[in-house]
Amino acid sequence: MAITEAFTGSEAVSTTEWSLTTDTSGPDAETSDGVFQVFLDVSDMIAGDILRIRVYKKVTSGGTQRKLWEAILSHNQDEPIWVSPSLILLHGWDVTLYAIAGTITVTWSIRKVA
Repeated sequence: MAITEAFTGSEAVSTTEWSLTTDTSGPDAETSDGVFQVFLDVSDMIAGDILRIRVYKKVTSGGTQRKLWEAILSHNQDEPIWVSPSLILLHGWDVTLYAIAGTITVTWSIRKVA
């Protein structure tokens, strides 16, 4: 199976929820299927910063997109590369970032196994 970089970008994340699949405000609904893993460079985080990472997903193709998973990072990161678990995604999904506190420049790569 090939591993590819399906989505990549960089954004100064603040109080607008940011879609990593479209590189715009989100969430959006990506429909490509596969096993995906998110890599974030969060080395820009400083004391007082709080970053929310969410994955949204539809259970069926005609279903409603809902929150599947969430992580919260706060303050300086001892490990500046954050990695999500591998997720099997299809039917309309997205990964978003939201700065609960601060403005945080994040570079990302969403990798796909298919």
